[in-house]
Amino acid sequence: MWAIVTTEDVTDRKGADEMLREHAIPMVKQAPGFVGAFWVRFDGGRGTSVVVFETEEQARVGAPEVGAGSRGVTFTNVMVGEVAAHA
Repeated sequence: MWAIVTTEDVTDRKGADEMLREHAIPMVKQAPGFVGAFWVRFDGGRGTSVVVFETEEQARVGAPEVGAGSRGVTFTNVMVGEVAAHA
């Protein structure tokens, strides 16, 4: 399995929550090789996400670009890596 791990700046929490529920989650769930995902909110307008796919290629295709974003969310860091273990 391979994961996309991102960090985000969130400037509009309501817009970000709406975008996540209405667009991001449905789109990710339909992506080829999707395994699972978590989105985490931190204080200070920061967030992170971990989205897991079956293969490296599927993860790389699904990874957003640094600086991309919409509705109050901007990706500040994007990494793709192999899942070493899970429980």
